[in-house]
Amino acid sequence: MATATEGEDRWVYESIVGAIPGVHFSRAQAVAIQLGLFGLGVVVLAALTDRWEGLAPGLAAVLVVSAGSVLMLTIGRRIRRLDVPQIYTHTLFGSQIEIVLGVLSFVGLVTYLFVADPRQAGEPLIQRLLGPEPSLLSVYFMLLVLWDVCYRIGTGWWASLVGLWRSVLFADQFDPDTRAALIEVDLVTIGFAAVQVVLLPFLGAQPLLLVLVSGHVAAVATVSGLSILLLWRRG
Repeated sequence: MATATEGEDRWVYESIVGAIPGVHFSRAQAVAIQLGLFGLGVVVLAALTDRWEGLAPGLAAVLVVSAGSVLMLTIGRRIRRLDVPQIYTHTLFGSQIEIVLGVLSFVGLVTYLFVADPRQAGEPLIQRLLGPEPSLLSVYFMLLVLWDVCYRIGTGWWASLVGLWRSVLFADQFDPDTRAALIEVDLVTIGFAAVQVVLLPFLGAQPLLLVLVSGHVAAVATVSGLSILLLWRRG
């Protein structure tokens, strides 16, 4: 069985972390920089626009992004240490389908925010967070953070689906230690999606977004749970 190694395929986010020429950040440093810059950006924009209503949901989104970064790196590191089929690691990391799923999620969210939500009764979400006439900088930064959230949603979808596919096809080929390690990976994948529960308290006025985020978390938990069940039963 071909083994995944550090030189093989990576998620796009993992590649970006080490892509700056002449600069090397550890994983912890990269996540800390991301958390610090995004968190500072949320606070500064809230102060400049005097829209403190957006501070808590903005920081929650930054927390989701940063925690998602940690869990993505954890999943990648753990899988590459295992003796698993190369087709699994290439499909998970090298196909870059998580980008496609993230784009679909982001386009859907932007369509909702700028088209569907303003047509409904009540104050639109963007207006509630950024004011009736939000600045270009505020909208740009908001979309940047939301893209990172959507990218992690797409990655969660893909990790859970590929994990189930892996367990269906290859569970019988893994030794007990590998099966146990893959169960841990699937549990981390569930945690990766569950982090987004932090956003739910801020979506009460947007029932569609509330249902979609909740459904995403439940779907990833279900799919990865099935993968865990297959690995456990074939142990």
